[in-house]
Amino acid sequence: MDASRRSLRTLLDSFAALVFPSDCRICGNPLLRLARLPVCDQCLSSLLPADVIACSVCGEILAPAAVEFSSLCGLCQRAHPRFDFAVSFSGYDGKLRRLLHLFKYEQLRPAANVLGRKLAEAIARREIADSQPLLLVPVPLHRSKRRQRGFNQSELLARIALRHLERSKFALHAGNLRRVRATVSQTGLTRHQRRENVRGAFVVSAPERVRDRSVIVVDDVYTTGTTLNECARVLRAAGAKHVVVATVARVYRSVAEIAPAKLQQEGKPAGAWQAATAE
Repeated sequence: MDASRRSLRTLLDSFAALVFPSDCRICGNPLLRLARLPVCDQCLSSLLPADVIACSVCGEILAPAAVEFSSLCGLCQRAHPRFDFAVSFSGYDGKLRRLLHLFKYEQLRPAANVLGRKLAEAIARREIADSQPLLLVPVPLHRSKRRQRGFNQSELLARIALRHLERSKFALHAGNLRRVRATVSQTGLTRHQRRENVRGAFVVSAPERVRDRSVIVVDDVYTTGTTLNECARVLRAAGAKHVVVATVARVYRSVAEIAPAKLQQEGKPAGAWQAATAE
């Protein structure tokens, strides 16, 4: 029976590719099978976890020489974030970045199934022990932004990640952390301006529901960490015992400096970095 179903599926895929031809939305190659997510298997299989030496708190890449002196990046040495530590599946570049854009900005919701699994992988990589289930808290959108986008990408990712985690150890906790003030885009702002932009933007409606609990704040991308840090601050003020940050991707600020140096050590031209990271 299974062999018959596989044969029928292959026949249907071939028919669909012939009658309804379409291309992969990431690489542009023709799709050979019918699927809700118009992304080829090669692109999906290339989404691999980051293999980097990172700050044990925020997850920023550490220069090889710096690791000998500290497991923390310079920023975390100067001021520890309000969260315990952050985890991400991989860097915010290449095909993962394109898939996140398709999901978040082009409303391609089936991409959430792939991205949610990657988020679950990142969460499962670092064990967080607690006697009670860990609360997955999505970063909320302001009602105006949610109305414009039609969905909260962080909440959708958290819901799907939960399907791939041990259900007895995790629970979705949406709606308690609320964004009560709309903020301007963080793009182009200084670090100080970013902090002021999100200060007071979030509240916890029912503090008793997070008091003495361990919380995982979920978002799609860790950019500078300012928004995530503000969420962590508010949750700690509400009584959360531990706060961890989990995202699908992370912007590595140091990668542009570290990668060319590594290439030079390997005897490759520095320009090879731009070629290697081009989408």
